[in-house]
Amino acid sequence: MGNLGRLTRRTYAELTDEQKEAFDGMAQGRNPDDGHLGGPFDAWVLNPKLGKRISSLGGAFRFKTVTDRRYVELVILVTGHYYQAQFEWYAHEPMARDAGVPEAVIQAIKAGETPAFEDPKDEAAYRLAMELHHSHQLSDATYAFALEQLDEVGIAELANLAGFYTMVSMNLNAFRVPLPEGAEYPFPLTSG
Repeated sequence: MGNLGRLTRRTYAELTDEQKEAFDGMAQGRNPDDGHLGGPFDAWVLNPKLGKRISSLGGAFRFKTVTDRRYVELVILVTGHYYQAQFEWYAHEPMARDAGVPEAVIQAIKAGETPAFEDPKDEAAYRLAMELHHSHQLSDATYAFALEQLDEVGIAELANLAGFYTMVSMNLNAFRVPLPEGAEYPFPLTSG
């Protein structure tokens, strides 16, 4: 991954008025540094109109779904692993743990292994995300299982969530967003 952090670091004073407004909105509930929010947010500030909408959509996916947060976080982990999005995994591993995703499931996903599931809803969320990422489709069997475990609303929310976090992961990877100083990278760093 060499040369972590491709995005130009700007101070708050260097932002346009529109960028400052977007920054201020995205900074709520975070601990910003001068002109720096971390994660995908700094790139989103570059185009404030688009960035505010993306940030708002992310908040809706994370906090306003009908589907239990446990399954939301599980799908985010599957997506983060699929894209080897360092910051995504770093940010969401503790959230997944806090939401009740079992440690053994978290570690199996991180290692690229299929977890042994005790909760059929965990399995349904995992299978849904894995198939959408790997084959870009849901098999009839996975759809039926997800329908039984999560219902149509759950399938819709989790499929859209996987798409949203695909965008987030691509943004993080494009700019090689670094982790905070001293944090351990969850996946091997690649050069290039």
